[in-house]
Amino acid sequence: MMKKKLRILLIILLFLVAVIGCIVKFYGTDNRPKVAVVLQDLDSQYWNIVKAGAEKGFREFDIDGKVVAPSFKSKKDVQEYVLKNVLKEHPDVLVVSPLQSSAVKSILQKFIEHQIPVLLVDTDIPLKHKTAYIGTDNFELGRKAGELLASALQPGAKVALIAGDVISPVSGERIKGATSSLEDAGIKIVAQKIDLPNEALPARKAMTTILENHPDVKGVFATTDIMALSALDVIKKQGNKIPVIGADGIIKMVESIEDGTLTGTVAQNPYDMGYISVETALKVIKGEEVRKNINTGVDLITNDNVRQKLDFLKELLK
Repeated sequence: MMKKKLRILLIILLFLVAVIGCIVKFYGTDNRPKVAVVLQDLDSQYWNIVKAGAEKGFREFDIDGKVVAPSFKSKKDVQEYVLKNVLKEHPDVLVVSPLQSSAVKSILQKFIEHQIPVLLVDTDIPLKHKTAYIGTDNFELGRKAGELLASALQPGAKVALIAGDVISPVSGERIKGATSSLEDAGIKIVAQKIDLPNEALPARKAMTTILENHPDVKGVFATTDIMALSALDVIKKQGNKIPVIGADGIIKMVESIEDGTLTGTVAQNPYDMGYISVETALKVIKGEEVRKNINTGVDLITNDNVRQKLDFLKELLK
């Protein structure tokens, strides 16, 4: 009889252990701060550098974090879908680089309504009650790019600008900044190809058209490195050698400086964007006050620092 009671007690005990185990598994025991980082894509080198910075932040600040992005490039509805899934998980803070979409903006407002602070990284948009923007001062980037391009030319030289959506706060501000410094230096902007997708083929076509209509163009500023490298490819194939300034500092652009194809370029700091956005998220979780606009700076890359920059980027993307 006693043995039977012991067996019953043992069965009950095992059942309770199993139930408790399921409850712990369901609710989790990780009490670390939870931060979700939603980027525009993870297909390009640029966004993978942002990801590397964010993941370094997760490790250093002991944060339960993840980086996600749409599976298909430039699909605004896909980013909206990603954000909806993240909202269901209710992170402590959302870090997001938003695509230009009313639907994306609408779902971000829902995060705010659910008392989830929203930090914008890389791309700033007019979002009511956002906590902060972490990224480049794009007007300043354009201004420095224009100055660098002008420094390689004589007053009166003709240049071309290649850009994405100039209504956006990224491309538009970069073009404004570049135009300002180029005009101040007496450089003539004779062609602008704008509202292009950030893809190689449209940029190549744009550069081909520019050279057909303005064979005496002496320089180019493009608002992304993908566009800049595509323009450079067309220029080289036509046997020309003129300065082309990009904006992102990806490896191939930096290598063009090291091999002597270009003398310099300007670059954002995507790694710092990722890292600082996570650092800022933790401050928000702790209730600390943070700046509304956190400028991650712009680097000038020349022969003097190209090897250091290249080594850093290659180490990141191993």
